[in-house]
Amino acid sequence: MTETLDGTVALVTGASSGIGAATASALAARGATVALVARRRDRLDALAASIRERGGEALVIEADVAEQRQAVDAVERTVAELGRLDTLINNAGAMLIGPVEGAPLEEWRRMVDINLLGLLSVSHAALPHLLHAAEGGSRRVADLVNVSSTAGRFARGGTAVYNATKHAVNGFSEALRQEVTGRHVRVSLVEPGITVTELTSHNREEIQSSIQGQLASIEGLHAEDIAEAIGYIVTRPRRVAINEILVRPTEQER
Repeated sequence: MTETLDGTVALVTGASSGIGAATASALAARGATVALVARRRDRLDALAASIRERGGEALVIEADVAEQRQAVDAVERTVAELGRLDTLINNAGAMLIGPVEGAPLEEWRRMVDINLLGLLSVSHAALPHLLHAAEGGSRRVADLVNVSSTAGRFARGGTAVYNATKHAVNGFSEALRQEVTGRHVRVSLVEPGITVTELTSHNREEIQSSIQGQLASIEGLHAEDIAEAIGYIVTRPRRVAINEILVRPTEQER
């Protein structure tokens, strides 16, 4: 049985492109009103217009979740303007890879700020509202979905700090799940393998060529593949919690 999300509100971070944009569209198609959170206002406006053209509802919130105040404000504005919060998709992320030796420290800080601290800030601000929705909403359940990566399972040379952030996300997700699952807030982890998005395009030029070589060897996932997995998670009946989904391209070995 697949439940609709009619009457619910979902907040999606990193919604301006890739998995975030695809997920926001998928949740809106299932009936949720969607708060779109990211830094690029023009892309959010275009996505919101697309959602509205198909009969959905969307709120645009320009924010950088790496900034704690902006992360908290994004949650509070969602609740203030849309009245509630039933679903949180923590998708915002950065993947700035390369060897540890000689790596620019600002890249490491950016990944920690977005992938980990941003996710923590949004989750902390959203949790009281998710608990409230689970207690008093018509569905009597709420969802917090953290988009991690296969890098949260398998460490490999050249991606050390990215690995570190995603391993931290995985650990946080499981610990939080244990704390709130008895109150019907479902905490889920989605771990995509190689996915064709712009995530890799922010790397240094010398890293780009290496990445492109790896991507050329297999057929990567599409953002919509991950959005479909997230849509499956959040439309399960109240009694069903999907704790973790690992999604890899068929040709990806690890």
